[in-house]
Amino acid sequence: MPTKLVILDRDGVINFDSAQFIKSPDEWKPIPGSLEAIARLKQNGYRIVVATNQSGVGRGYFTQADVDAVHARLEALLATAGVRLDGIYCCPHRPEEGCACRKPATGLVDRACAELGLDPRTSVMIGDKASDIELGARCGMATILVRTGYGAGEVCTPDAAVADLAAAAAWLAACQEAPRQ
Repeated sequence: MPTKLVILDRDGVINFDSAQFIKSPDEWKPIPGSLEAIARLKQNGYRIVVATNQSGVGRGYFTQADVDAVHARLEALLATAGVRLDGIYCCPHRPEEGCACRKPATGLVDRACAELGLDPRTSVMIGDKASDIELGARCGMATILVRTGYGAGEVCTPDAAVADLAAAAAWLAACQEAPRQ
């Protein structure tokens, strides 16, 4: 059986989003149940990576070191539950730069799958924006839209739409446990 990978958007999926950008670890607040959901996904055999657009770096609102500090807080909180991410992939570019890594471009997924030796077609993209769902579809991944963050107002066609990351983990567990026909 192929190794399974879940790619998570960060803001609006794992943590509360902010219109003013999250610039420091103090501003980063996990959505209730999100860290436990990541632990459940790990327990169910998934490898987990975060793929996040952080254009505030390119806009000069904060530095890559600030983003790294936020990610260190995320990883420290997960470590208290005995969970380790398999990677964090970040696009620091502004939308108008047209880079290959800004979602919905496939650069972050391509890099994660290449570095981990995994096939995106056996992977799942979980996000709160149409761009996350578009990225997943471009890579042949299953897609789940969470209704946290921007998800409540997004118009797109994911494979599933659920309340939050905890519900996404439960949905994946139910799919995994369903008998194969």
